[in-house]
Amino acid sequence: MSIRVAVAGASGYAGGELLRLLAQHPAVELAALTASESSVGRPLAAVHPHLASLAGRTLAATTPETLAEADLVFLALPHGASGALAGQLPATVKVVDLGADHRLVTEADWAAAYGGPWAGAWTYGLPELPGARAAIAAASRVAAPGCFPTAVALALVPLVAAGLLDPADLVVAAPSGTSGAGRAAKLNLLGAEVMGDVTAYKVGSHQHRPEMVQTLRAHTDAPVGLTFTPMLAPMPRGILAVCTGRLADAGAAPAAATAALREALSAAYAEEPLVQVLPEGLWPHTSSTVGSAGAHLQVTADDSSGRAIVVAAIDNMGKGAAAQAVQCANLMLGLPELTALSADGVAP
Repeated sequence: MSIRVAVAGASGYAGGELLRLLAQHPAVELAALTASESSVGRPLAAVHPHLASLAGRTLAATTPETLAEADLVFLALPHGASGALAGQLPATVKVVDLGADHRLVTEADWAAAYGGPWAGAWTYGLPELPGARAAIAAASRVAAPGCFPTAVALALVPLVAAGLLDPADLVVAAPSGTSGAGRAAKLNLLGAEVMGDVTAYKVGSHQHRPEMVQTLRAHTDAPVGLTFTPMLAPMPRGILAVCTGRLADAGAAPAAATAALREALSAAYAEEPLVQVLPEGLWPHTSSTVGSAGAHLQVTADDSSGRAIVVAAIDNMGKGAAAQAVQCANLMLGLPELTALSADGVAP
């Protein structure tokens, strides 16, 4: 018997990517596809014309009663909208939340980053973190990480945990594709505004920073200090997180430091099919991860500053959202983890 899954927020970008992956998933049956009130009753083909195999489906209203008919529900809703809805679903229904509502473990961090009622923390859904896979498999409620925090955690956690970086001195700059801002019409996302332009935004105040710090704190006993600058790039998909940190052994020769950094990353991901540490001399490209569930990493020691430079590339709609949510769902349902997922991207 197929496992029935529902998608709330099916009209958005993350919802559409979920549907693309689930449409080819051999173990699941798509139950309700729900959307906001303005889209209820619309044919899915009018919203996601690329999903030809689902062209006959219609968007339904997002209600607890509709979603409760599924075995597992994906919540691809705006931040702040998942908590109340999830609280009305039966405990027998497994839930993966792609929003931020259940990621932060303290009410103070939630209030500072998002505001409004705090819904409490769920199991954090980044399987490649130490100990995370077993926790996700045992959970009935999982919070899928944010896109920027996914890239940053994959890049920095192994190096911080190994004691190779000073966690008090971390700096991240990361351009992202426009799909990361959602599908709502916004002036700053118009083609005429974005084309030919890269700009920083929410400088010093982005809501994903507390999530990044929280994840890093879980893997070190030392204080964590992180400066994060996101940027909007003229591309639909992708994140390139350029992460730097002061080397714990600032006097190490660059070649030896680079070797130690590479060894730590390679050891952390040696058995992880979705995370690739690139061969020396090759650096991640966002274009190489488009359409994939994977991440590409590279690291070096700066020969003049005593700092490490780690670069991570992901598809913000893939490993940064929908693909990671499906990866978590597979674990929660006792299915092979990579069902319907691939580390291969699409080119050109």
